[in-house]
Amino acid sequence: MHKSATCLCGAVKIDIAHAPETVGACHCGMCRKWSGGIYLGLHVKAAAATITGADAITAYTSSDWAERCFCATCGTNLFYRVTAPGPMQGDMHVGLGLLDDPTGISLTEEIFIDRKPDGYALVGNHKRMTEAETLAMFADIS
Repeated sequence: MHKSATCLCGAVKIDIAHAPETVGACHCGMCRKWSGGIYLGLHVKAAAATITGADAITAYTSSDWAERCFCATCGTNLFYRVTAPGPMQGDMHVGLGLLDDPTGISLTEEIFIDRKPDGYALVGNHKRMTEAETLAMFADIS
C-alpha cells in the first residue's frame, strides 16, 4: 500500500512505497518530549521512502543510535532515523499523524510500557514491552 505524508506547511513530503500496515507506540521519555505525548510511528525501510523538500529538514542527534528530524519551516516532527550501523541503519519511524490517509493501519505494539504516564492507556490485544525488553531487542539487532 502506498502512503504519503506531509508536514504542517507542506515543505516536506514523504512518499512511502509499500507502507507498513502497522504502527508502534513508544512511551520513552525522549519520544514523549519530542511528540508532546505518545509517539506513534510507522517503521519504514530507507529504500521505501522518497523525500521531497529534504532541504527543509533539520536533524537533531538525540542518542548514539538515532536522530530526530523535523521541518525547519513549521517545526513539525517528521521521523526519527536510525543512524547506528546494523540492519536498521537508515530506517525511519514516520509519525502516523503525518499521513494524508492513515486508514488501514493498526497498532501492533507498545514499547517502554513501564514509562507510560498514568493518564492514558491504549486498548487492544497487542504486544507490550518494558524498557528492559525494548533495549534488549535493539541490542540483539545491532
